[in-house]
Amino acid sequence: MLIRAKETVVAKSARNAGGGGTPPSAPEDLDPAQEALFREVEEDLRAEQMRKLWQRFGGYVIGAAVLVVVVVAGFQGWTAWQASVRADEAQRFYAAVEGTDTDAAAARAALGALASDGRTGYATLAALRNATALARDGDTVAAIAAYDALSGDGGRAAPVRDLAAMLAALYAMDEEPAGSVRGRLTPLTADDSPWRFMALEMLARLDMREGDMATAVQIFADLSQNRNAPTGVRARTSEMLAMIGHGPGPGATGGASEPDAGG
Repeated sequence: MLIRAKETVVAKSARNAGGGGTPPSAPEDLDPAQEALFREVEEDLRAEQMRKLWQRFGGYVIGAAVLVVVVVAGFQGWTAWQASVRADEAQRFYAAVEGTDTDAAAARAALGALASDGRTGYATLAALRNATALARDGDTVAAIAAYDALSGDGGRAAPVRDLAAMLAALYAMDEEPAGSVRGRLTPLTADDSPWRFMALEMLARLDMREGDMATAVQIFADLSQNRNAPTGVRARTSEMLAMIGHGPGPGATGGASEPDAGG
């Protein structure tokens, strides 16, 4: 009797639910036994609806869960690989630096290899260190070529390329014609260049070398009074003005003197 009553309630509830909607709430005029029976039927209907939903969407849920697991595992694996590569390249870099005093040729070869096949920032450090070692050992031409290679490498960060270009221009001052050096420095005088003021200072020194004292003095005067220029640049340009007789010396309080007839 109970089973038959339950089946009757299920059938009526299913018809009332429209064949798949939300099970209806229990009527307020049911006695406790009927209410319990209705609640049981309601739970059966919900279970049936969940089963149908799982049959329809269960594959997508499982696929999404597997995708999340794969992505997380891949990211962790990539992170571990990156850490391993970084540790290996750090060891190679410091071993090469420590070997500079005992076997300079081998150390330079190790730095060059790391600079060419490295995947982390240590490759850039190795390239800079290698170029600096060449300049220190007197091979200025090779050092300039190494800095040029760095500045022209689009795979390096922009600040590194700018630094390499500035160092190449600095060493080229005594190795290349003024026109070549000027061509190196001019792009570095852009308003957004971090080396703008130093490049202008070096251009003024080129002007002095070529006998254009008026242009050199004007650049030095502008730099010495520019509060945006680094302190070192302002100090050096003030000293240059004083040295050539166009400004106060260090610690002086007087104004800049007029240019003499000889420039």
